[in-house]
Amino acid sequence: QVQLVESGGGLVQAGGSLRLSCAASGRTFSSYAMGWFRQAPGKERVFVAAISSSGGRIDYADSVKGRFTISRDYAKNTVSLQMSSLTPGDTAVYYCAAVRTYWGQRAYKDYDYWGQGTQVTVSS
Repeated sequence: QVQLVESGGGLVQAGGSLRLSCAASGRTFSSYAMGWFRQAPGKERVFVAAISSSGGRIDYADSVKGRFTISRDYAKNTVSLQMSSLTPGDTAVYYCAAVRTYWGQRAYKDYDYWGQGTQVTVSS
């Protein structure tokens, strides 16, 4: 069982930056791949980025590639999402997710554990 708690969301102007963090409970953090998803009002939850359990494999959605960076800290059991050059199109609730067996999946149904989400709002 893994419990995830996101933080760092807020209101930012277009062109600005924001850093999201996700704290994971348990001693098996290093065994899980971690992902970030987002869900805008009235839309499906979509993949943003993922990092493998070892950190050796990282994947980004095309819409955020070059602007967002995912990383993980094994000492602190956290995964972060550094977001820059934000646009109003990035406005959404951002969710942290974990999965034990990672093969590069991007579908939200393929992840096992979820945080409660954190709101990111980008004003124009």
